[in-house]
Amino acid sequence: MDVVAWLLDSDPALRWQVLADLTDAPQDEVAAERARVATTGWGAHLLAEQADDGRWDGGIYRPGWVDESRPFFDAWTATHFALQQLADLGLDPASPQAERALGLVREHVRWEHEGEPFFDGEVEPCINGVALRTAGYFEQDASPMVSTLLAGRLPDGGWNCWAEHGASVSSFHSTVCVVEGLLAWERAGHDEPDVREARLSGEEYLLDRGLFRRRSDGTVADPRMTMLSYPVRWYHDVLRGLEHFRLADRRDPRLAEAVELVRGKADERGLWTLELHHEGPTLLDLGEGEGFPSRWVTLRALRVLRWWDGGPG
Repeated sequence: MDVVAWLLDSDPALRWQVLADLTDAPQDEVAAERARVATTGWGAHLLAEQADDGRWDGGIYRPGWVDESRPFFDAWTATHFALQQLADLGLDPASPQAERALGLVREHVRWEHEGEPFFDGEVEPCINGVALRTAGYFEQDASPMVSTLLAGRLPDGGWNCWAEHGASVSSFHSTVCVVEGLLAWERAGHDEPDVREARLSGEEYLLDRGLFRRRSDGTVADPRMTMLSYPVRWYHDVLRGLEHFRLADRRDPRLAEAVELVRGKADERGLWTLELHHEGPTLLDLGEGEGFPSRWVTLRALRVLRWWDGGPG
């Protein structure tokens, strides 16, 4: 099976990343395909869902409606996760569509917590980590959010969204969100020693645990972390961790087990399955189902393996 051809038979948001990361296509070809994200398919659909008040589905982290029958529920339709998805799709930050969408967010969107501007951040590090990654990707000023994250690091080097309620041990989920955000902030041109030091300490937290094991006894911290998912939302899994270290270009022998775990999940055709779907309402149907081959998971796995197998350089 021609896996690359199968991947290219898709939406512009996926096609441009395949061209860039797996085929080394000319930059003008990649740029032309990426430009279509704003006007065609998933990207255009998601942009069209934004209201004039800058929000998606009437809310910031949760939608404007509440399911009273469920005391806690996941919904991926509000502004926070819509922006995360637009960054995943690779919407060009310099496009007029991105500038309009982010302008509306800056002007209107305030966190429900205490009315802080969106890019000033909230209180929970997992939320701020995802929002900082959005800010870095779309080149937005998020200095207050960075300060909040730096102040919230725990003694073991990572972060935990329950720290304000007494948690003293970091969480895989919170930590991966934060290190992604800090890396995006650095890549946006903020070469600040304290930010880099915090990111490296969070990475050490993940590396010391091989991305999915308890440090205390080496057992699997949560079997779901060994399952491949997309979109990842706020959840950690081995492929999400490896994608982060690929972007950071930090090869470390402690990643080897996670790499081989991912490599071993390919089927006889060279495709990877969506093993875990994070339930909840969405604004975007990516056309993929749990238990079936996934273009998104396959792309992400292949580019991680290409990076890892390429060696230093």
